[in-house]
Amino acid sequence: MSQPAKFSIIGGGGYRAQYFLRIAQALPERFQISGLVVRDEAKGQAMEAQWQTATYRTLDQLLAQEKPDFIVLSVNPSAATPYMLELAERGIPVLAETPPAPDLAGLHLLHEKLTRQGAKIQIAEQYQFHPIQIAREQWIKSGQLGRVTETTVSISQTYHAVSLIRKMLGIGFDDATIRGMRFESEWVAGPNRSGIPTEDRLIPLQRDLAWLDFGGKLGIYDFTKDQHRSWTRSNHLSVRGERGEIFDNRLIGQRPDCSPVHMELKRINKGEYENQEGYFLKGIVAGDRWLYENPYTPGRLYDDEIAIAACLDKMAAYAAGGPSFYGLPDASQDHYIGMLIEQAIKTGETVRSEPQPWAGEVSALQL
Repeated sequence: MSQPAKFSIIGGGGYRAQYFLRIAQALPERFQISGLVVRDEAKGQAMEAQWQTATYRTLDQLLAQEKPDFIVLSVNPSAATPYMLELAERGIPVLAETPPAPDLAGLHLLHEKLTRQGAKIQIAEQYQFHPIQIAREQWIKSGQLGRVTETTVSISQTYHAVSLIRKMLGIGFDDATIRGMRFESEWVAGPNRSGIPTEDRLIPLQRDLAWLDFGGKLGIYDFTKDQHRSWTRSNHLSVRGERGEIFDNRLIGQRPDCSPVHMELKRINKGEYENQEGYFLKGIVAGDRWLYENPYTPGRLYDDEIAIAACLDKMAAYAAGGPSFYGLPDASQDHYIGMLIEQAIKTGETVRSEPQPWAGEVSALQL
């Protein structure tokens, strides 16, 4: 890009909004903040001092002063809909947080009022753009696994996990039969959104599991609250195909000549030992093949920030007329399936998804 992409943030005082601010600060050649909407004046002044960017109390005030290429909407789902409708009316592209609406009725409203009217909206579902997920996706695309039939995702909650299940299985808007259960025990309280633990204590643990049968393809959901931040539980993702398997960082398989495949997904970091190029992720390799190369070097971003930076890059291209990368149809399908997972877990009943109005759209998650 010849010029940095300019974007504004609505809800700029929140936890999630600060991801976007950190990324723009680390990558000024790619991104430029064009003001924040922060309702609370004191919080707005604090944000101005911390991030050296202008804040406004209302959207009208922001748009009177700023000309962003797109707006990042970082508010809770119930507050997002009015903003999306207003911004669509003004013709301003929007990158909204997940999920796009709190319930199925809200998703239907967004489809009717926005998708069907051609509104330029994408959703910031970053998990698919984590370096390790892109490396796994490239291994699948290489054909090493043959036809993929199963995936287990134990990384994050409902809609995030569903997006990865659909991505790894190459599922569009296919319907699923879903069974679920909850296992309760205890574990030590660990890190959460508020920070690291300050006392050693046991708290209730709820492990949610669900099996999603797409007819010839199986997705397994496995998640415990705050697992992705835990010091005592591991995240896990596996993909199985006719010819092999990805099991976290391990690649195994069998070639047509009946010889085995045993490889590892290896992270290559600069700045280790005597290397003086800076400290950053260079990429991920399998043998001598690069499956992922970090486009944001030498920026010191961790994986979640790299993934969100990818959303911003793709959004900038989309706002300029490029392709959709994760629009309302995909986000709505993932949230819908996620809600059915919760229903199956809470009731103990087998549930079946039904075709939704957005099912005729093209899914960006199909490999």
